[in-house]
Amino acid sequence: RNRSRRGADRFATLPPEEQDRVANWLLEELRDDERWSQQFDGSQDALANLAAEARADRDAGRTTDLTPEKL
Repeated sequence: RNRSRRGADRFATLPPEEQDRVANWLLEELRDDERWSQQFDGSQDALANLAAEARADRDAGRTTDLTPEKL
């Protein structure tokens, strides 16, 4: 059987209070995932602009190489 079916079967055996706790946790996780996706989707233009600016700065010699050992 697939994992979601096994999970649902196991969930059904939990006491009602535990089902509520698990369901609340899962719903919050799903809301967090949706918020993250929306934020990420909404930032793509800004990230692309920042990357283009960074490339232009590098091409114009306005950057220095990053040396991890010196951080």
